[in-house]
Amino acid sequence: MKSFFIAAFILLSSKMVIGQATADLLIRNGKIIDGTGNSWYYGDLAVKDGKIIKIGYIADIQASKTIDAKGLIVAPGFIDVHGHIEGGIITTPTANNYIFDGVTTVITGNCGGSADNIASFFQEINQTIPSINVATLFGHNTVRSQVMKRDNRSPTPAEQKQMENLVEQAMKQGAVGLSTGLIYIPGSFAKTEEVSALAKTAAKYKGVYASHIRNEENNAVKAVNEAINIGKEANIPVQISHFKIGGKSNWGKSDITLGLVKQAREEGWDVTIDQYPYTASSTNLGIRLPDWAFAGGNDSLKIRLNNPTIRTQIKKEMLEQLASYKFPDYSYAVVANYPSDTTLNGKNISEINKLIGRKGKAKFEAETIMDMVEKGGAQMVYNSMNEVDVKNIMRYPFSMFGADAGVPVPGRGMPHPRGYGSNARVLGKYVRDEKVISLEDAIRRMSSLAAQKFGLTNRGLLLPNYAADIVIFSETEVNDRATFQKPHAYSTGFKYVLVNGELVVENEKHLGTRSGKALYGQGYSESK
Repeated sequence: MKSFFIAAFILLSSKMVIGQATADLLIRNGKIIDGTGNSWYYGDLAVKDGKIIKIGYIADIQASKTIDAKGLIVAPGFIDVHGHIEGGIITTPTANNYIFDGVTTVITGNCGGSADNIASFFQEINQTIPSINVATLFGHNTVRSQVMKRDNRSPTPAEQKQMENLVEQAMKQGAVGLSTGLIYIPGSFAKTEEVSALAKTAAKYKGVYASHIRNEENNAVKAVNEAINIGKEANIPVQISHFKIGGKSNWGKSDITLGLVKQAREEGWDVTIDQYPYTASSTNLGIRLPDWAFAGGNDSLKIRLNNPTIRTQIKKEMLEQLASYKFPDYSYAVVANYPSDTTLNGKNISEINKLIGRKGKAKFEAETIMDMVEKGGAQMVYNSMNEVDVKNIMRYPFSMFGADAGVPVPGRGMPHPRGYGSNARVLGKYVRDEKVISLEDAIRRMSSLAAQKFGLTNRGLLLPNYAADIVIFSETEVNDRATFQKPHAYSTGFKYVLVNGELVVENEKHLGTRSGKALYGQGYSESK
């Protein structure tokens, strides 16, 4: 009789095990911050087939792998809303700089520059299979160059229609919106009406208008208003990229530019912003010259620079711009990468000017800049912002984060450290150490707010049936290590990173896993 009961118990137990739910991965004992902005709580999380299947207290699920997240934060994978990864993600698909900063999705195609064929780009992404997910905007500079090259004029009606057709095609192919870089050639040649018409086309497919506005310094107020008015005219959500206020003469004016955004939202317009958490920006050296000097392309630029009268006029406008910023010289401008002479990487323009034997005055530094631009130009870092404005912008609840970076080759050049450490810097310096914003709010900005803005409907939150893009990190250990002097350094503190349910980082080691994919905009599904 005793043996009968033992046999019955074994049979019943085996049936219970067979009937028990299973998962690919179980995360236990974590301090869960779900992306909503709500307070943390302790709990478990189960992942299967690339999705979250259960969250909270889990006692009825067995998994082939378990992570003990005791003492660690479990959060949605971060969505970087401002990337430039078109080439780098193909040549370096592991995207270590993003992965080690907690990023599982990047929105690329910003500042008016994107792949010229979105369908081909996504095909390449899905064939490459990077470690991160990739969504893209379609660039205004890209489409204008296709139709009008670098002409400094308004489009003809036929050219405008051709550009609108290209935007429509891109949206149907999966772009999440239209981006502009109105400080760059040829976008700077475009009038507001041209951009509004293209934004209307993107709006038809539930896209976003993301803008590197026309000016982020002396004329920032006018430029912010232009972006907001385009949103109103096209009835499209607006994202103002890397929101900042540059130039010493403008420090402290972020209250004014933020006020414009707040007023638009109070009036019912969907206007949001993003930033990188540094007081230095990064872009090309050519922006120090007036836009008109670049009309017609590089050959035309060289002709102008070699005409003494025109060169004098270019220098005059450069020095007027410098004076308006209240900078005494160009020492605020540091070379990140100068292909013509990489020994100058890391040096500022004043230092370079003296190295080549010129006098230490701004008018001679302007000559040095023109010479460098003529030889192909350089990627620069500009120390032009103020910490008070950076923190003020960060406190705004509808501000997101974006590294404004590509996928760098470790050791090459002196790039801006934002490409390695933006999220870790926010979580370490501004959340933990300086308490500028709360941890829950920082994660909301890095996840659900970004997903909501760009229409990524099943990401950005820790919820059942959502994609299992997850970061597990130590709030006491998370730190950015990249500096302006030594920029090629990965962030620390991110213990585990999952992309679409697959472990990419385990114990702060990249496993080489490539489980990312292309993420399509809302217009893509509508076009099927």
